[in-house]
Amino acid sequence: MWRYSATSVLSVAVSVTFLVLFDGVLRLGPVLSSTLATAVATIPSYQLNRRWAWGKSGRGHIWKEVVPFWVLAFIGWGFSTYSVKLTASALAGSGLSHLVHTGLIAVVYVAAFGVLWVVKFVVFNKVLFAGSAEVLPSALEGTTGLAG
Repeated sequence: MWRYSATSVLSVAVSVTFLVLFDGVLRLGPVLSSTLATAVATIPSYQLNRRWAWGKSGRGHIWKEVVPFWVLAFIGWGFSTYSVKLTASALAGSGLSHLVHTGLIAVVYVAAFGVLWVVKFVVFNKVLFAGSAEVLPSALEGTTGLAG
C-alpha cells in the first residue's frame, strides 16, 4: 500500500504542477487546465502503479488494464473538474488575487482526487492488477463488494 501511496503522491505532484502551470501561468482556465493536468499525470501514474506498486511487467493488456485505468483517471478528472468549476464560480468577483485563486483551485483539485483514492486502490488491487504481490489491507477487505 505504501507504494501505491507514494505513486499517488508523485502523481498528485505532477498533476498539480501542470494545473498551476496551465491555469496560473498560461491562464488556460480551470476546466482546460484540469483536463490537461490529469492527462499528463495519468501517463506516469499508470506506469508506476503497474510496474512498481503492483509488480507487473511486460505490456499491459489494453482492455483489462490500460482502458480501465484511463477511465478511472477521467472519472477522477470529471469529479475534480466539477469541483474546480464550482470553486472558480464561487470565487468569481471575490476580489482575491490570481495567486490565491489558483492556490484554492489547486487545493480543491487535490481534495477531489483524494476522495477517490481508496476506491481506486481497491479497484486496482482487486480488478486491474489482481494477483500481484501487493496485498489488500484487511481493513479495506470487502468494503466495495468487488470480487477478485
